[in-house]
Amino acid sequence: MIRVAVCGSGQMGSLVLDTVDAQEDMQAVGVLEPVGTHEGEHRLASGATVGVHATPEELFAAARPDVVVDFTNAAFTPTLVAAATAAGVRLVVGTSGVTDDTIEVWRKSCADAGLGGVYAANFAIGAVLLMHMSTIASKFFDSAEIIELHHDRKVDSPSGTALSTARLMREARGRDFEANEPSLEHLEGARGAQTGGVPIHSVRLRGFVASQEVVFGGQGQTLSLRHDSTGRDSFMPGVVLAVREVMQRAELVVGLDALVGLR
Repeated sequence: MIRVAVCGSGQMGSLVLDTVDAQEDMQAVGVLEPVGTHEGEHRLASGATVGVHATPEELFAAARPDVVVDFTNAAFTPTLVAAATAAGVRLVVGTSGVTDDTIEVWRKSCADAGLGGVYAANFAIGAVLLMHMSTIASKFFDSAEIIELHHDRKVDSPSGTALSTARLMREARGRDFEANEPSLEHLEGARGAQTGGVPIHSVRLRGFVASQEVVFGGQGQTLSLRHDSTGRDSFMPGVVLAVREVMQRAELVVGLDALVGLR
């Protein structure tokens, strides 16, 4: 059995706990709650309960997890990486906004310890396919823009998925895209934030979970690629896959595409 703990007991954390606990080869064993309620127990959908702990060290000592899944706050990720590596615990992280510096520290820590880790900007298989297809299209179009749409409680913009998509597109193309630069801008930022010549537009509204559209423009034609997550359960197959795979790895894997045969 793979013993799995989760950071945070909100909607996403609770769903991850219930999902892994429903797998025949996994057991939910605890919650790390660095902010909020640190005492007591969290009840699973199955009726079982797991302990809630305030620090990684307390969680590791009490629950002895093999894997910790984290979708909380990027500011906490460096602390979690350091503590997990020291304890020999594998991490699966989908937190948005984790910095490149943190990724590189984590990568070295995994290599030095011979420990598996998985970081992915998005755990929805459809989103991973969208990113992959966008890199293919990038070789054939000179202009592209990204529109990402999320719920109004999302704290960062643009999304980690949008940033990763734009960077992968730029890498596949080998040079910046050709971006329209308005000579007259009635409102600052109307053309979105830009990376690699790809403007990114962030929408934050109630009713959305996570959506992304990549629009390519060329001579006499456009191509639109879009993925919609209509519920947080769309991320669960990717999480389950990552938890199983991280147990077989001795290095950090960045991107779910590497786990589904796209890279």
